[in-house]
Amino acid sequence: MRKSGPTSTTEKPTSAQGQKFNCSLGSNLKVIKKVLQNDGLVIYRKIRLATTPLRHCYVIYVDGMVNGDLLNENILRHLLNYDVRVPAQVPKMSFSDVLMNRVLSTGSVQKDGSIDSAIQSLLYGNVLVLVDGIPYAFVIDAKGWEIRSISDPETERVVRGPREGFIENILTNLTMIRRKMINPDLKMVFREIGTRTRTKICIVYVEGIARPEILEEVYRRLDKVQLDGVLEPEYIIEFIRDAPLSLFETIGTTERPDTAVGKLLEGRIVIMVDGSPFAITLPYLFLEYFQANKDYYDNFFYSSANRLLRYISFFLTTSTPAIYVSLVNFHQEMIPTRLLVSIAAAKEGVPFPAAIEAFIMLMAFQLLREAGVRLPSPVGQAVSIVGALILGEAAVTAKIISAPMVIVVALTGISGFIVPEMPGVSFFLSLFFLFACSFIGFFGYIFAVIAVTIHITSLRSFGMSYLSNLTSIHLQELKDTAVRAPWWWMTYRPRLLSRDKRRLADPGRTEL
Repeated sequence: MRKSGPTSTTEKPTSAQGQKFNCSLGSNLKVIKKVLQNDGLVIYRKIRLATTPLRHCYVIYVDGMVNGDLLNENILRHLLNYDVRVPAQVPKMSFSDVLMNRVLSTGSVQKDGSIDSAIQSLLYGNVLVLVDGIPYAFVIDAKGWEIRSISDPETERVVRGPREGFIENILTNLTMIRRKMINPDLKMVFREIGTRTRTKICIVYVEGIARPEILEEVYRRLDKVQLDGVLEPEYIIEFIRDAPLSLFETIGTTERPDTAVGKLLEGRIVIMVDGSPFAITLPYLFLEYFQANKDYYDNFFYSSANRLLRYISFFLTTSTPAIYVSLVNFHQEMIPTRLLVSIAAAKEGVPFPAAIEAFIMLMAFQLLREAGVRLPSPVGQAVSIVGALILGEAAVTAKIISAPMVIVVALTGISGFIVPEMPGVSFFLSLFFLFACSFIGFFGYIFAVIAVTIHITSLRSFGMSYLSNLTSIHLQELKDTAVRAPWWWMTYRPRLLSRDKRRLADPGRTEL
């Protein structure tokens, strides 16, 4: 029967922390109902077992979170048809062992003597079976809530490669990782975070490759996360990341199982959060901004060219407005005469200096970009494309913005799309460089670049230098940085990230 309506809207629920089950079914049931009062989804099904003497049991589950077929066929039907007679060839068994091993025919049945732990299992989609005279609950794995089907990830689409992405169910996500790495060294450690939501997370690593000191540091930082609720990986990231006030990310995320497995094979650690399709990857280094999973699915010549293009695009999206303002305001002698005359003619009648023009256009472009992301896909594309064309043309016609500035900002925006992992970093860096160049031209740009370089050099991610590999003098570690070397040439994993250095299985291949 379904639980009756609320007894009192002001009565404070009783916590079951530290309480244990006893042999009294009524007493155990009273505690559970007290904790779960006013929860209309909790179902209590009473069953009379054909035993001598007569025994009763309760099957407790949360409506909508269990597999109905499994509940009806493997639990309720077997309990209702329970026969106290045990075949003679079966060794003498206790009543609880008979229930666990011969009646409850499901994949996972466990005994739990803690009321609080049993309630948490119940709320996570498991079924509780309480039997009179047994001082613990049978916890049966019968989860069956609705989940989103596996589909192509929205944020990391590829032309060539797997078409599956993580979903909001942590068990499904871990299964996708396990299918790609059938190895007993792949370890998955579960934890709960959030005093009220008790969100399940899973720390995934490859034993023998991941460095123990990094793993211990991850555990230490996770122990310090004090939140009442965790709904998304960013909740955890802001607690455990290095340099929380820096623009640069020291912890990465991915929506693709193949990317997560690739990180694991390099010695990194992956953290899955239940309820989110994004996985946390750490340590996260600066060069990972410019790496894409498609780099490893295409020919290494094309992949290397694309990676170099990303580095160039990062320079263009952060520096183009600043360099333009420096040239126009402070270093006109560096501009060819005809081009300088053309720029001067375009700026005639424009009331704002070049720096203000650039700032206005950068903000307008950012507004259009955010509008395109927030609106539905068909409408968003129309707004971002048509809006940019109309806005740019109207601004030039009204002499608010010069035509060269529209070209400069358009080049800045298009270049930013080529490095999709760092839109926020690119935008703030472009503003910072623009501000520096507005006062002293190229000297301001040079000082700003030096300041950003010093900041990046000082960053660390879980003990690893943020510029690891990029600043290495070892040839082996430079083979997957600015370019992507062929697989048969990348003999070793990143030296500072992993314990097992060798990547190739053939020890006879010559290291280059």
